[in-house]
Amino acid sequence: MRNHGYTYTDTITRDEEGLCALHVYLGRYDHSDEQEWIEHFAQGRIVLNGTPASASTVVMLGDVLYYHRPPWDEPDVPDELPVLFEDASCVVFNKPSGLPVLPGGGFLQNTLLHLARKRHGATLSPVHRLGRGTSGAILFSRDAAAAALLGAAMRERRVEKIYLALAQGLPERDRFDITVPIGRVPHALLGQVFAAQPRGKASLSQCTVLHRDAEAEICVVAVRIPTGRPHQIRIHLAAAGHPLVGDPLYIAGGQPAPPDAEGNQAVPGDCGYHLHSWRLCFPSVLRPETVESVTAPPPEGPLRAWRDGSMPEEADGQVH
Repeated sequence: MRNHGYTYTDTITRDEEGLCALHVYLGRYDHSDEQEWIEHFAQGRIVLNGTPASASTVVMLGDVLYYHRPPWDEPDVPDELPVLFEDASCVVFNKPSGLPVLPGGGFLQNTLLHLARKRHGATLSPVHRLGRGTSGAILFSRDAAAAALLGAAMRERRVEKIYLALAQGLPERDRFDITVPIGRVPHALLGQVFAAQPRGKASLSQCTVLHRDAEAEICVVAVRIPTGRPHQIRIHLAAAGHPLVGDPLYIAGGQPAPPDAEGNQAVPGDCGYHLHSWRLCFPSVLRPETVESVTAPPPEGPLRAWRDGSMPEEADGQVH
């Protein structure tokens, strides 16, 4: 679909005072090179404090630059948006794989945020995030008051999130924890991405193996994440020697895959892996004594096939 375009608004900081406008954009954004920014100026797409600017225009502290990006064609995405739970304070959606939550990477209107606000109210906001390729339960607040309460519950680890992951290999133990720190590492295309990093932030994933396929050498793992680092499950299982099946980015060791023979390199938004936000428990905003528990059925594919036919009923209670 072709979107309506977007206006970037940038207020000049003390460090940028005295620079030319071109250098401000080169310092802030890496999606366009110098020649492309010069063309944006030439086409009149950039104004300073309401007046058209040139690439050589000098900016001062507090000035406001506006870049009017013209409409562009966004990649197609699935737009089904099943509601798993809703009340006057929040909504839980069952997000399809392939739908980004927030704008970025070429997506503006083909996002969960845009679809949710269009269909369920302009004040909806996500309480947490899911990767573009991750499916399943995601919690949205309906207003600022609910956002504050649910955000506090997230920070205080009173929101429980359990995922299903299809991983490579056959872990020796049925239950194990992964505590590898997660931080930024170099990436040839993006500059940096999150990965296993000894100097990164403390992270904890609690894993329970629910099913092993010895012939295919793959397994289904339920993962509880008390911490919520970017791409934590993908990084942690890879760091433990069990990368997600089909993950184009994270390889054994929890590092990003190197560029291929043609120089192409995967980025975090690339899909193909099997990760599903299965169960979400959170304190009710309307009834403080109540904990809401929402389960999202997995999408069609390996996780659905396993979930429908291979898991003993009692396993639901065995996830630690």
